[in-house]
Amino acid sequence: MKKKEIFVLDAVLTDVIKNATFNAVLPNGHEIVAFPQRKDQERACACLAKGSRVQVEMSPFDMSKGLFVF
Repeated sequence: MKKKEIFVLDAVLTDVIKNATFNAVLPNGHEIVAFPQRKDQERACACLAKGSRVQVEMSPFDMSKGLFVF
């Protein structure tokens, strides 16, 4: 069985969209939409705000979305 290919990158949250969905910017200037994992949604809403630094898991197949790594 193949391993999943996942990138873990640093990002800065720039805006809250709604329901624990955030806009984020990578160090190279690329803008993405970042989501917390389903089990961490409540914690993400409470502790994350605009300007927070997070790590994001991204797939090489869709570089416009990512999941928070806590």
